[in-house]
Amino acid sequence: MADRLQLSDYVWLKPERKSEFDIPIAVRILNSSGGKLEVIDDDGTKIITTVENILKPLHATSKESVEDMITLGELQEYTILRNLHIRYNKQLIYTYTGSMLIAINPYEILPIYTMDQIHYYQERSVTDMPPHIFAIGSESYRELLDTNVNQCIVISGESGAGKTESTKLLLQYLAAASGKHSWIEQQIQETNPILEAFGNAKTVKNDNSSRFGKYINIYFSNTGVIEGGNIEQYLLEKSRIVRQNRGERNYHIFYSLVTGLSADEKKKLELGRPQEYEYLNSGMMLTCDGRNDALEFSDIRSAFKVLNFTDDDVWGIFSLLAAILHIGNLKFKSSSSNNIDSSEVVDSSNANRIANLFGVNKAKLCEALTRKSLIAHGEKIISPISAAAAIEGRDALVKAIYGCIFVYIVENINKTLHRDESLSSGSIGILDIFGFENFEVNSFEQLCINYANENLQQFFVKHIFKIEQEQYEKEGITWANINYVDNQENLDVIGIKPLNLLSLIDEESRFPKGTDVTLLDKLNTNHNTKKCYVTPKSSRDHRFGVRHFAGDVYYDVKGFLDKNRDMITTDVKEMIMDSNNSFLLKIFPLDNHVTPQGGSRKTISLSHQFKTSLEALMKTLYSCHPFFVRCIKPNEIKKPRVSKV
Repeated sequence: MADRLQLSDYVWLKPERKSEFDIPIAVRILNSSGGKLEVIDDDGTKIITTVENILKPLHATSKESVEDMITLGELQEYTILRNLHIRYNKQLIYTYTGSMLIAINPYEILPIYTMDQIHYYQERSVTDMPPHIFAIGSESYRELLDTNVNQCIVISGESGAGKTESTKLLLQYLAAASGKHSWIEQQIQETNPILEAFGNAKTVKNDNSSRFGKYINIYFSNTGVIEGGNIEQYLLEKSRIVRQNRGERNYHIFYSLVTGLSADEKKKLELGRPQEYEYLNSGMMLTCDGRNDALEFSDIRSAFKVLNFTDDDVWGIFSLLAAILHIGNLKFKSSSSNNIDSSEVVDSSNANRIANLFGVNKAKLCEALTRKSLIAHGEKIISPISAAAAIEGRDALVKAIYGCIFVYIVENINKTLHRDESLSSGSIGILDIFGFENFEVNSFEQLCINYANENLQQFFVKHIFKIEQEQYEKEGITWANINYVDNQENLDVIGIKPLNLLSLIDEESRFPKGTDVTLLDKLNTNHNTKKCYVTPKSSRDHRFGVRHFAGDVYYDVKGFLDKNRDMITTDVKEMIMDSNNSFLLKIFPLDNHVTPQGGSRKTISLSHQFKTSLEALMKTLYSCHPFFVRCIKPNEIKKPRVSKV
């Protein structure tokens, strides 16, 4: 029977007839009326039961495990792991530790997220409910209405632990919380397929890894009705667009685009198959288990409509994505004259294709990619560049365009969710941000990501330990001192105190002759005495280390300055200014970069942008009442019912 039924048809029921292990079994709902359910299991046995009997037993604990680990007789690492292990093996993926919810990624779809369960958690207080992501949603919603204090839910965990799925489930719950089923609730839900497509990718550790951070605010009226929302996005990993590690993919949207467009649309954009494009092949991985790229493309198009994107804008996005794929295949030929390296575009037909999509003259495109212009003493000096430099410039252009597309999408979503209103009502914010990262090669992105995690660790420590202990002292409560790791020195060294790592990276980025090697020298000189800083053992080692709260990470400085500058050349900017592609001109912030005389204004570095947005985020979090969800990977092979504990 089971193989002929959809998983969504199933719920779980603790069997009334005794079994050796008393394990829940799958049953299918036949009828529902008056709070009574008629269900049938795989053996064909029919049972009359209640909604509560189905929902509550799924989370019921055995004598060997507890729902809240604060109640464990001995709160040690081995007792915590044993408790989580027992519960995970029984598909009980949620467990409390006081006010924090621990969620173990099951790597499969469990039938515990139905509307019946949403109603179940809406009607009860958190102390009466088994651990569940919906319980956190319910308690934050109730707290907002009772206190009128903004709430935030901080979701943390390493890559692949389930942060993105937890975010989607919380949005599902909050969208249903008011019970009004309004259009704005549907629009909030439809942000997921778009943000996933453009901001998520397959990595070695995670088939659907968020390569950006996001803070989603849902605004509620005093009566609990959703009034709108907005999204803040942080540090999109733009380097992935041009290069992926082995076993990884580019962003999902590229594979969906190439497989999901109609034959006529592909013909207009002159697109072929995924394996034909350099930007999709460096990871040697074109498919992703469990993803149907073509089917997801129809969901993306539908979501664009729900979120009020015009047909012209959607086609403008698709056209620029196609241009990105084509420009990745553009080849350059090296030459040299009088000891000066130069280059030229050798693929005329592909250059013509790209120029048409960008809405520029082909000759102008080729010139912009193979030369550089400087203003010296009021005169414009044009000089050729090498093929290697041309490839770097090409990749910089691609990353800039994709970054502009992503920013435009988020801004347009926010306009729709705001509905042109100033939302000053109470809110529940959900933070889904990149987990702590430590790869074989760690670069500038990992330093920023791990700095964000250091800030979140401090926020967690302050809330759970410092604030609690201060409150105990204030109230004269007797308590035993809790020793915890304070990572303030890490925060000081990376981004707060004078001459911190990020400020030194910024400083070196401004020097025309600054290199990644001179940067490393400067970092070593200023921080070699710090406990949390690890100096390279030899001059040939172009890495520095940081002793983070979650472990030591070594950062390779190669590419640090270019990534931080986040710049394209004046020639490329001028080419775009001459474009007749109205959508490209609309999304590209040329007014922030180029003066009418062709000179450049002061650009804002990536680290400065990130620090500013991170400071704003932390200010927001400290002004809210927080809830914490900690996501955990049960194994490294991304398989269900396999535990590494």
